[in-house]
Amino acid sequence: MQNLSDADKLESIKSLQSTIMKLENALSQMTQKGTNTTLVHKRLKALSIGLAVLEQLWHQKPHSYTLDDCAEARNVIIGLTPSVESSYAKSKEGSPQRTLLERRLRALDLAVQALTDS
Repeated sequence: MQNLSDADKLESIKSLQSTIMKLENALSQMTQKGTNTTLVHKRLKALSIGLAVLEQLWHQKPHSYTLDDCAEARNVIIGLTPSVESSYAKSKEGSPQRTLLERRLRALDLAVQALTDS
């Protein structure tokens, strides 16, 4: 994983940040509607931990997550990946959506690797 270019690392970090922002927006909307937010909270926490671990690995930014937090985040991200893969499979070749999903899948994979190694 250390053989990644700086551009690949930046792309993955931006992808996770974008996904986190989307989840934060979804959480806000769901909270206003009174919808159950348990799953969104779980995914938001997992992706935040994944991002923190990648930033620690690549930019030496410290984080305060425990090994149990990292293990749980890893499992949540692994569980999230099939739905992203399904959306990717349905997307049109060369579309901006497909590019976004490719980057998201790559970022999720890198987060899982980093969480596995932590």
